[in-house]
Amino acid sequence: MADKQDAPTAAVVVDPDGIVSGWSEGGRLLLGWTAEDTVGRPVADLLVDPPSPGFPEGHGADPTGLVLLRHRDGSTVDAVVTTHPLSGPDGQEMGHVMTVQRWGRRPVIADRAFEQSPFALGVYDPELRFLWINASSGRVIAHSEEQVLGRKYREVLPEFDRTLFPERDDKPYTDALAQVARTGEPTRLITVFRPRGSDYANAWATSIWPVRDAEGRVRAIANWGFDMSAEYWARQRLLILNEASGGIGRTLDVIGTARELATTPVPGFVDLVSVDLFDEVLSGEEPPSGFPFAPGETITLTRAARHSTKEDAGEAPTPVTHAPGSVAARCMAAGRSMVELSAGPGQGGEWAFGPGLAADPAHWPPGNPVIDESLAADGLTGRITVPLRARGALLGVVAFSRVDRPEAFTADDLILAEELTAKAAVAIDNARRYARERTTALTLQRTLLPQGLPVQEAVEVASRYLPGGTGTEVGGDWFDVIPLSGARVALVVGDVVGHGLHASASMGRLRTAVRTLADVDLPPDELLTHLDDLVLHLASDLRPTGDFQQTGESGATCLYTVYDPVSRHLTLASAGHPLPLIISQDGTRTPVPVHPGPPLGIGGLPFEATGLELPEGSLLALYTDGLVQSRELDVDQRTAELQRALNHPTPSLETLCDTVMDAMLPRRRTDDAALLLVRTHALDPHHVADWDVEPDTAQVPRARKLAVDQVDAWGLEEAAFVTELVVSELVTNAIRYGEPPIRLRLIRDTSLICEVSDASNTAPHMRRARAFDEGGRGLLLVAQLTQGWGTRHTTHGKTIWCAQNLPRPEPH
Repeated sequence: MADKQDAPTAAVVVDPDGIVSGWSEGGRLLLGWTAEDTVGRPVADLLVDPPSPGFPEGHGADPTGLVLLRHRDGSTVDAVVTTHPLSGPDGQEMGHVMTVQRWGRRPVIADRAFEQSPFALGVYDPELRFLWINASSGRVIAHSEEQVLGRKYREVLPEFDRTLFPERDDKPYTDALAQVARTGEPTRLITVFRPRGSDYANAWATSIWPVRDAEGRVRAIANWGFDMSAEYWARQRLLILNEASGGIGRTLDVIGTARELATTPVPGFVDLVSVDLFDEVLSGEEPPSGFPFAPGETITLTRAARHSTKEDAGEAPTPVTHAPGSVAARCMAAGRSMVELSAGPGQGGEWAFGPGLAADPAHWPPGNPVIDESLAADGLTGRITVPLRARGALLGVVAFSRVDRPEAFTADDLILAEELTAKAAVAIDNARRYARERTTALTLQRTLLPQGLPVQEAVEVASRYLPGGTGTEVGGDWFDVIPLSGARVALVVGDVVGHGLHASASMGRLRTAVRTLADVDLPPDELLTHLDDLVLHLASDLRPTGDFQQTGESGATCLYTVYDPVSRHLTLASAGHPLPLIISQDGTRTPVPVHPGPPLGIGGLPFEATGLELPEGSLLALYTDGLVQSRELDVDQRTAELQRALNHPTPSLETLCDTVMDAMLPRRRTDDAALLLVRTHALDPHHVADWDVEPDTAQVPRARKLAVDQVDAWGLEEAAFVTELVVSELVTNAIRYGEPPIRLRLIRDTSLICEVSDASNTAPHMRRARAFDEGGRGLLLVAQLTQGWGTRHTTHGKTIWCAQNLPRPEPH
């Protein structure tokens, strides 16, 4: 195509009736028509399309415009037509002179494509004055091109100078135009605005770019956009659902989950959410079956959460009532949601629904939406009420309300509200079930733990047990203090694998087994061996048919220690449990020269026992791993922290227990923890007396006298008679049936203890003597006269013991 300067220019004279009266040679060169072909014919015959208003005699374009002309060979020519009016001497219109030049840049049909585009197009100068807009853009801004040409964008559209959602940090559209004009960098954005005359916010995808001249200077700013409201709001609903997936049900707490439901949809979806629950749901009990209220009965629920754009959801739960026949009552009774819209604010009191969104009744469930003028009195523009149901049970009701926005709820909004409620309902029911099981397990756990530690002189004890924080199940940590013969005491702590009711039941079985084995007076290593065998048997007995399911006892840990206040000797053995911390009165730590053995339930591996002599007043800390576990520090560092906490000066062990638990446990605990603090005492040497006894029955009177004299010396004359009898029987049995060496020992503790030891391993058995038997009544007599008796085996033989209760000293 030739350059514009070389292209011919046609001159055409048109009379007032639109008939060609003159034709230049340029016309023949441009269009192929000669003067004979055109003069006398209507000028409109040269146009391919019907002429636009303003063409000469109502058959043309503006004074200067682009037209599509017919060439004589049948092709079309894009041309620029400029018209000049002709007037006579008296000013009478004589017609027009038209100059026609070929348009060499783009077809005229392309300009019409821009003009007729369904997308909004506009061009502005660098000062943001309107240069051109197409028809679609005019419809969006509710202005014609003639109304805006030359005017500034901010002047015509001040609503675009602010953002509809300030909380989202959206940039005002006018600022985006100014930024492109200033920087020369194109940009794309989604603009949410409310068109003039509409009560619904539209979302437009727009692009803005600079228009440069041949030298690269920015001469104009152009933009285009299209309405993507349906897609945008659908995406917003998906984003809210996605946020709900990660934000609702994060904790196994009913109130916490209700608050998550109340806060998630605000402000992206609604302005106010309230969650009302039955009291049974809050207490972890089973929710009522069906609809538990009679017709006409006022419904009382608890408002578990309420959140709006103006208030927080952290308020304490409060009772709330719903009148008979109220929307909430009808929704819960029918099990269906209800959408209420206030009258207006559109014309005729009708709502204007968003473009592309369901507004006709065919998209709504039956009975929705309902126009309720009373909503406006409450300051609401719309409300969706949804019954809260999970697994067929009614838990409560949820209300989603709009306060500050005029947009009407749509059928898609109802679906979103129901999906949010359904997800929260399952999470709330899970939290309710967890609370019920946790309460049951915790009750069982506390029932199985010692309700009160026994009173004895060997040690001073204090204990604490704290379950894991809310959101974690109750574990199997436990402890016990068991009085043994000879004024000794067993100190036990253990941990069962797993959490929940199963762990609590397993803990109870283990604690009972340890108490039973402790009554046999087994050494710590032997006791753990028997306990290990018992766990193996339990695992076998409790194994269900089919796949093997490990019991809670398998893999459990246990620390068993025995302290003797007479010798200040501590013997201990561990089955996979942390060793105790032993701290002397000067604050130094006493090392424990033993390694923990395997956990219980492994079988076939030995347990190692060790013994050490403790200074009087030593502090022992027996604990479970929940006390020292940490994600940030290793066990050694946490143990050092525990030692520092134990060295904190406190007036009592009870206070020290609280201090240690506060220092070691975070607020959000993931595991339960048990702590048993023990302050050792040494028995006064004057409260222990022992004698060697020759293996001769003639020594029995001497043994009786020694024992009675010692009892009298202690001021226990009332116990002398029984002591004399039991010493006579036990020493006689040791001489007759035992092996030397034989030793008699008396211990004055909270009870008066009599022990006779010999080198034989045979244990005596109490039997019922016949009427004429001369023997067999000794142990029966001992059992009847004392409050307890038994046999304790040692590495050097056995010890037969019995104990008499002593009257408690009168308080001074």
